Amino acid sequence: MSCLSDDLKIELRAVAEAAADAARVETLQHFRTSDLAAESKRVDFDPVTVADRAAEAAIRKVIGSRRPEDAILGEEHASTAGTSGLTWVVDPIDGTRGYLSGTPTWGVLIAVSDARGPLFGLIDQPYIGERFVGGFGVAECIGPRGRAALRSRAPRPLADAFLFTTFPEVGTDAERCAFRRLANRVRLTRYGMDCYAYALIAAGQVDLVVEAGLQPYDVHAPIALIEAAGGIVTDWTGGPAHGGGRVLAAANAEIHAAALAILTESA
Repeated sequence: MSCLSDDLKIELRAVAEAAADAARVETLQHFRTSDLAAESKRVDFDPVTVADRAAEAAIRKVIGSRRPEDAILGEEHASTAGTSGLTWVVDPIDGTRGYLSGTPTWGVLIAVSDARGPLFGLIDQPYIGERFVGGFGVAECIGPRGRAALRSRAPRPLADAFLFTTFPEVGTDAERCAFRRLANRVRLTRYGMDCYAYALIAAGQVDLVVEAGLQPYDVHAPIALIEAAGGIVTDWTGGPAHGGGRVLAAANAEIHAAALAILTESA
């Protein structure tokens, strides 16, 4: 799937945006409602709500009707096989804890990928009304201020950098130690933004996002978006990150290299 026609690229983006539109309806219907309940998928609190399941079902319905030959990998429903060589990678609500808490930093993640990784992705924030899209030669945000091109931040010293991660725990003890070494070298460290932090890299607001224990559906859309905006996303060895696990997202190659050197230091 290395060479997609322009018509196919247009079609894939249109399908992604239609799927995100469908998910907006479902997520907004339940957001900040007093009766929203959550189940936990693990012993430690890993919530899923009716909104997660309904949003993914709505996304799958759009993709299934318009691209039945494509595979789908999502968080809440079983994977479906395809014949086209393309796979839609979907997280209907990335940041369900934030969603439950009423914060607007959760988002809908939709990406289309081939065997080598993400080709196009979007991060949609329905409540704010911002949609970040990247791939096929485009990186832009469509929102309350209109349409604007996205460009990640230019290189600057690590000591001036802004670093984000979702959870202060950051995985295992060794991963936490590595993250803390990096956090001690930057100007600002922030927590709890979920997928919105990746969107802020593409928007030129944030220098680094470092996380561990991720799944493919957590990272495919952010990878496509950030790379389209001029950034770089790898694992903690500098290799491909689309399989999940440890992820280092950076605004540019220079600050990526500086962060990677610290993460890979021996304790």
